[in-house]
Amino acid sequence: MTPIQMLRPAALAACLALPLPLAAQSVGECDWRARADAIPEPWEAHTMTFANGEVRIALLDTIEPAMVPFHLLVLAPPYDLVGGRTCRVVSWEGTRGFYGLSLEGVTAEYDPAVGLRLQLPAAVPDADGRETPMWLSVTINQATGQVGAALTPDY
Repeated sequence: MTPIQMLRPAALAACLALPLPLAAQSVGECDWRARADAIPEPWEAHTMTFANGEVRIALLDTIEPAMVPFHLLVLAPPYDLVGGRTCRVVSWEGTRGFYGLSLEGVTAEYDPAVGLRLQLPAAVPDADGRETPMWLSVTINQATGQVGAALTPDY
């Protein structure tokens, strides 16, 4: 084994020991993550509506990557020319999902200055790959179609 080959395992171990920063949540256009077959069965348990049915969220389980497969689908006004709602996907980081995400315990409130605010239980992996409970806050502005997301620690 060459000296370079001997360093590789040590370098990998050192990189894995570094703490992972809390990644910024990403909100993107609907893509491969927003497939209907990614909504877990039964659909009734994994979707919810708000604002008199104008806003719908759905839990998505894309299966891969295995440690972070959960995303949140958001359908909300404004409507396009043919009546379709704006479609967004909330993920942990880029197209990587959350370690865990649940609609159980979701709370909703409306602030006219910001829009609809949802808070739901989520989890991200820590540096050792263990579950770290968090709260995912999602803000939906029905007038502009803007969707924002942020994670806060679960105390």
